[in-house]
Amino acid sequence: MPCTPLPITPMKPAASRKTFYRTTQWVGVVGLLVACTAKAPVPAPEVVTVPTPPAPVIAPAPPVSTAIVTKVSEAKTPREYRRDGAAHLYANNSGRIFAGKLPPLLYAIGVLQVDINAKGAVTALRWMRAPNHAPEVVAEIERSVRQAAPFPAPVKMGRVTYTDTWLWHESGRFQLDTLTEGQL
Repeated sequence: MPCTPLPITPMKPAASRKTFYRTTQWVGVVGLLVACTAKAPVPAPEVVTVPTPPAPVIAPAPPVSTAIVTKVSEAKTPREYRRDGAAHLYANNSGRIFAGKLPPLLYAIGVLQVDINAKGAVTALRWMRAPNHAPEVVAEIERSVRQAAPFPAPVKMGRVTYTDTWLWHESGRFQLDTLTEGQL
């Protein structure tokens, strides 16, 4: 849209020419500014409706079972079960397993018997050789075994008592004799 100045109305004679020209120039500039800044009406934007996609169908969650699912051991003897028990303890303590061959001198060595019932629960712990010089190790081993329950259920034996030797490094890491990588 082209700018059109507003019409300038004649003024009364001024006291001097200088005042007359200043006033005329001022009124002309203001008129031009007002005319140029007036905006033409803007047409309203078109309203576009976008169809919304249908809501996704969410399948109901499966029912929560209250039964404890345990692994099963097919071992026929306590000696065979010992490997399943050691593998289970390693899986539950993966960050605490000593990698590689153990050093010649260990902080503690303990021999522990563990009673497991038909459901894999720990029913008793008996030390055959406890590291009595390190009572904190005894407590930590017992805690680790109890926290690892339920163990694989001994389905062919009903219940089992198995024995394993704990080889404890001073760093707090260990290996079980059943799965040891040896000693330097």
